[in-house]
Amino acid sequence: MAGNFWNFNSGGSLFGSGSGGGLSGLYGMLSDRSALKNGSYKRLLKSYYGTGQNSSTAASGKKSNSSNVLDKIFEEKRNPKVSKDVQEANANLTSGLSTLKSSVAVLRNDKTYTDTEKGQTAADKVVSAVKDYVSDYNKVVNAAKGSTLSGKTAYVANMMSSTAKNADKLSEIGVRVNANGTLELNEEKLKSADISKVKELFSPNDIMSYGSMIASRLQFAGSASAGSASSATGSTGTDSAKVTGAAGLKADSKTLADDKLYAKVKDKDGKETDKYDVDKIFDTAKSFVNNYNRMFDTAESSSNSGVVANLSHIREKTARNADALKQFGIEVDKKGRLKIDEDTFKNSDMSQVQSFFKDYGSSIATNASLVDYYMTTKANATSGYTADGGYNVQGSSKYADTV
Repeated sequence: MAGNFWNFNSGGSLFGSGSGGGLSGLYGMLSDRSALKNGSYKRLLKSYYGTGQNSSTAASGKKSNSSNVLDKIFEEKRNPKVSKDVQEANANLTSGLSTLKSSVAVLRNDKTYTDTEKGQTAADKVVSAVKDYVSDYNKVVNAAKGSTLSGKTAYVANMMSSTAKNADKLSEIGVRVNANGTLELNEEKLKSADISKVKELFSPNDIMSYGSMIASRLQFAGSASAGSASSATGSTGTDSAKVTGAAGLKADSKTLADDKLYAKVKDKDGKETDKYDVDKIFDTAKSFVNNYNRMFDTAESSSNSGVVANLSHIREKTARNADALKQFGIEVDKKGRLKIDEDTFKNSDMSQVQSFFKDYGSSIATNASLVDYYMTTKANATSGYTADGGYNVQGSSKYADTV
């Protein structure tokens, strides 16, 4: 996708557009970190400045001017100063997230859509609530663009992605999504819109509603570490891939998409019948459901940008295929978790199950593989988000090659 990448230089922001951005910025960051750690950076500077002391400075025990310069440069490299603008953006982002959370809560409250005893109409209340939401949303987006709080900006980027995907629905109530990711309100169009559309858009009863997605991102953004987004689940000393079920989900997804699982059963004479090994297919589907739920239960609160983005993709793909899954006895509850009915699944047409998982299973495997990657390596999707909150799938070929 086109767009600016994260810039992780000192004072870098979520949507940095300088020459140090993109993959070159990432490589530079990793290179600097390695050089600082092994001492080669300091040795290089010493060589450049020729910091050997002469006899007089050695005798007096005083450092040469070049050595003082070196120490200053090295200290600044290890502990970069944060500008006042960045400090202000960080403060505005932290306070803005709390305010926006309250604005979303109002739009998700049934009382907002009923007339009050004091004569205020539901329509007036909705207009006021949407105006507050647009204003507070824009403050968060603008603050995030200059913030270095990557643990929080990861969720802002994901929030912007959800907004972009709901642009058409927002437009129906008079809210336009601008190219820079901010929102613009047409108050007259909002006043003439059916308030039921606003209520549906922000419904708390639908986990895939726009309001639910935004509320979820804000919840985690508010509790995310102020610093790095590299923490996966907070677990230490364990294999996070096994804990989350991501690796298992990847394997189950690939198996459910594989022709081998649907090989016809042979009779006692070794001849192929027209029957499937339904028990084996069901066991794989049941494992898929269990690993799917386990992954979300333990990884959903991660502040790692790569984990957040790929869980979001999995959730959305599942929501789009909810009706098809239901035909096979796999239902999606309000929390986005799966449950499987054995009788319904086993009575399904296995050729249809195979056809469905060829597409859905393969797609889920790709994102589960990347969740596995980010959880295991604790890497970040450093160059994953674009200026409009879109996401570029990252990851090594080891994890990306799943189908």
